[in-house]
Amino acid sequence: MIRYEKDLEILAEYDVTVIGSGPAGICAAVAAARQGRKTAVIERYGVVGGNLTIGCVGPILGNVAPGTMFGELSGLLLTEYGEKKSGCVHDMERAKRVLLDFLTEAGVSVYLQAQVLDVVKSSEVLTGVILAQKSGLGVIESKCFIDATGDGDVAFAAGAPWEIGRCGDGKLQPVTLMYILENIDDSQAISCYGEEDEVKLGDERFLEFTARCCLDGRLPENCSSVRLYPTTHPGERLVNTTQANDIDPFSHKDILRAEVELRHQIDKITDFLRSYVPGYETCTVKTGASTLGVRESRRILGEYVLDIEDLRTGRRFPDVVVHKANFVVDIHNPAGGGQEFGLAEVVKPYDIPYRCLIPRGVENLLLAGRCISGTHEAMASFRVMSICMAMGEAAGIAAAISAETGVSPRSVKAEQIQKILLAKGADLYS
Repeated sequence: MIRYEKDLEILAEYDVTVIGSGPAGICAAVAAARQGRKTAVIERYGVVGGNLTIGCVGPILGNVAPGTMFGELSGLLLTEYGEKKSGCVHDMERAKRVLLDFLTEAGVSVYLQAQVLDVVKSSEVLTGVILAQKSGLGVIESKCFIDATGDGDVAFAAGAPWEIGRCGDGKLQPVTLMYILENIDDSQAISCYGEEDEVKLGDERFLEFTARCCLDGRLPENCSSVRLYPTTHPGERLVNTTQANDIDPFSHKDILRAEVELRHQIDKITDFLRSYVPGYETCTVKTGASTLGVRESRRILGEYVLDIEDLRTGRRFPDVVVHKANFVVDIHNPAGGGQEFGLAEVVKPYDIPYRCLIPRGVENLLLAGRCISGTHEAMASFRVMSICMAMGEAAGIAAAISAETGVSPRSVKAEQIQKILLAKGADLYS
């Protein structure tokens, strides 16, 4: 094993450092900064937002109880020229500016095009992350860190235990590249939100038609569900259809294979829409994801593992930090097209306890986003952006308390986090 041959410069020291600037990471960083903590967010790409921007993911699905940063941030993203356009996909290009402003106006230091390569630990205590920038390698030290990478990269590097895939065979949900079409005739064009949607094409349910076309080769293999979401701009649809199965998101060969396959699928799906769906005859690709859309990877094991029965029963927890998380168990079929079980399972609004944000075996680290502690089935619900935003806010507040009091997040009391959330108007108990 080759280790670093020279001493690494300490680039900066912070109270709270967030790794990843997706929906969870942005809310975590802003929440910590608003508590008066010196805060940084580290982003491997040149744009903040993650799936909200370069991932080309929308609409912002799911819900949580009112009073969280989710409501504030989604309102900013869905407001165009003074008019709020709810129910639509936000403008991805505008979001790149809005989200950067959201961070910098809160006083967050933003590191762009900066990749965390490794961590620095003293026994079980995380003290720093090793950062690669154009200027070389260096260390960011912090009193508390938040892993909002989606893949649990920091927790993994720090030695926290983790799981991946579904029970039995370890298969993962497929990866996707979402993209936006323009030049659509809205007077004729349909929208389709998913497997439960009853929209028709002529006399036939649209998704039954697309399933037939997938079988006879008019659509790519496993691309049986053609989901078409309106955006904030007329004549546009966001397409959520491309699908590559059996992809290891940590294999460079698999990542390349998925990119090649999915970008060819974009052409075939677009040609299909032009040929068979009224209103799409002259559609063209406006833009698309600049990075692979990964639905599932590492789930870091924490002090509590949220499971499917917690969701089915709408379980409440005394250490709640996200209240009434609400989204279906959306498992895209790991071994075929559409949903794994035909339709997504509807569950009751449930709580996410603080313990799910605390990784086992590592101090001074919190989790936020889809890498928190939960099962394959539970993650398929809480992975959506609204719930990730609420998780990020709670993690940011917890990290700020940890940094201020000098104790590891494991010793922060849930009541301390709840008090701050309640003071800003969050509903935690209704």
